[in-house]
Amino acid sequence: MLAHKNIFQDGQRKLLSIYFTAGYPDLDSTVTIAEELEKSGADFLEIGFPYSDPVADGPVIQHSSETALRNGMTLTLLFEQLKALRSRVSIPVFLMGYFNPVLQFGVENFCRSCAAVGIDGVIIPDLPMYEYEELYQETFYKHGVSNIFLVTPQTSTERIRKIDKLSKSFIYLLSSNATTGKNLEVGESSSAYFKRLKDMELSNPLVIGFGISNAKTFGQATNYAKGAIIGTAFVKLLAEDDYLSKIRGFIAAIKS
Repeated sequence: MLAHKNIFQDGQRKLLSIYFTAGYPDLDSTVTIAEELEKSGADFLEIGFPYSDPVADGPVIQHSSETALRNGMTLTLLFEQLKALRSRVSIPVFLMGYFNPVLQFGVENFCRSCAAVGIDGVIIPDLPMYEYEELYQETFYKHGVSNIFLVTPQTSTERIRKIDKLSKSFIYLLSSNATTGKNLEVGESSSAYFKRLKDMELSNPLVIGFGISNAKTFGQATNYAKGAIIGTAFVKLLAEDDYLSKIRGFIAAIKS
């Protein structure tokens, strides 16, 4: 049983996921940051693999991707680094990125590598659902790697039901159609959107991402979902001096 199955079974717990980019701020900092995040109370992690054209990302995460690529981060190197992951980190870890590097690496090779280093699943926003189902689903299943689908305010009920059937972990609920880094504003329309999804009583838990940055927005999001993801606010922290010593305070402030 994959680790992520267990965390979602805790009925009352509001889960905090942290996103950061592999190879940022330093080429060899990825596993060290992951380890410190677990020690500080993060419930699960998303490690981004950088890409030269990150269209869904705001300027902060785009900058982290550019820096990581300049530092020399590649999927091959990331999997090499992640060989040390499961000796140091026990919480669920997902990889997040764009499909082009995965295709270049080879989908079979990618899934096999994920399984070998203990990755629970992957989030690839630009992999179309029909392509996944027709071409790659069998490969993901064979290696025990969950593919996480994204839902937006424009996603139809029919498509959401289909995503729920294809999912084996959680559904990533985008708070808006904006790029990453925009502040979450839970107004009337977004409240109705979140409530619509919650009321569908899907088989897979919902996790909200985009715009979560502090205790207030984390609390708002987890009124409607099992967990929430913080990316941009944490990546900003990694640009500061002595960032490792600040991670515990960052997580504590969100979970307060």
